[in-house]
Amino acid sequence: MTVTLHHHTPLVVCSDAIRTCWQSFDKSDNGGEKDRELIDRVGNKFKHASTLEHLVYNFYIEGISRALLQELARHRMASLSVKSTRYTLKELKDEEPFSIDHKERAEKYLVMTDVPIVDEMSIRALENLRIVLVEGISNDRAKYCLPESYKTELTWTINARSLQNFIALRSDKAALWEIRDLARAVYSALPQEHRYLFENSLKEEHSHEH
Repeated sequence: MTVTLHHHTPLVVCSDAIRTCWQSFDKSDNGGEKDRELIDRVGNKFKHASTLEHLVYNFYIEGISRALLQELARHRMASLSVKSTRYTLKELKDEEPFSIDHKERAEKYLVMTDVPIVDEMSIRALENLRIVLVEGISNDRAKYCLPESYKTELTWTINARSLQNFIALRSDKAALWEIRDLARAVYSALPQEHRYLFENSLKEEHSHEH
């Protein structure tokens, strides 16, 4: 998977929002150390977490499975614009047939789990989908054959408060392996000066099994 940060709110926007309450704008250092400390103190230590909602991040996420997409949709305080299967399934029509011997070629379309029987069945499902499309079935009907492993991509916009919750839940060892990888990739894509707000949310990395 690939995670790219396309846009983020400058820290000073959040610190200015906090300073609105006390009209203490004269104490701002334009997103510097004083403002960083204020955001952490008010948003995290004093638990006025609504102030963190003024910080917004916009990511482009590629190469995740539709199974992960379902998990991502459970985080409701975020906006998702997802690659449309209705308009993009034509990408499969010109492919040669798929079999287990074509795993490398199938990886263009599928997220592999490294569990042989699961990946074999995913490739079979991909071939079934290709056949349906070649038969001329419309995309909006053919997509009912999509395997959960089918890759998608999306634009994802989320505020810092919700992102703390996402990273805390999804970097945990109990989370789906693929979404753990996503949580860490999202954290790594954040601007360096913003990461301090999420360090305590990030769980220790554990080796995982697919």
